[in-house]
Amino acid sequence: MLESLGALTSSPWIYAAVALSVLFDIVLPVLPSGVLVITAATAAAAAGTAGTAAGTAGAGNVPHAVPDILILLLCAATASVLGDLAVYRLAWRGGERLDRAIARSRRLTTAQERLGTALSRGGGILVVIARFAPAGRSIVSLAAGAAHRKVREFLPWSALAGVAWAGYSVALGYFGGQWLGASWLATGVSLLALFAAGAGAAFLVRRPRTATS
Repeated sequence: MLESLGALTSSPWIYAAVALSVLFDIVLPVLPSGVLVITAATAAAAAGTAGTAAGTAGAGNVPHAVPDILILLLCAATASVLGDLAVYRLAWRGGERLDRAIARSRRLTTAQERLGTALSRGGGILVVIARFAPAGRSIVSLAAGAAHRKVREFLPWSALAGVAWAGYSVALGYFGGQWLGASWLATGVSLLALFAAGAGAAFLVRRPRTATS
């Protein structure tokens, strides 16, 4: 698995690649930002395990040009928030054409209504849950901006969502790499857990509100 991305994961450019992938996948959801974050975290875990083993055996130099977990998490979380804010501001300034487009989309209209209610009640956990759902981040950011929700209502939840998603993705790759090594099995298990979280989040976001909510 790491052979195909070895040059990237062992270069400082991995941080830029992760940041750009996370930043732009809000408008291009096909970008594999989660896959890239998991791959980089797996590389860090595998290299760390190799370094520990080499140190125990008294071996020579061990490569240190691997992603730093904390920097990787910071890059992914920061890029997530910046992407949310960019779409939020664009939707805020979208004007009548965007309003008509949202009105024609049942999905966006529903998201806008649910998000407005959640934020006004101080319960923007919907923003966090939607971050894990496919295209949920895009829909929530668009809905918040188009509804002219105040930035102080949206930003804290966007930041929490970015940290939660980045932390979960990095943890999957890191612990998967430590337990299973730098293998396709580790990547597959980590991605399965990421997709499972996305499916669960999509179910919660789409679930109709109850009469008491």
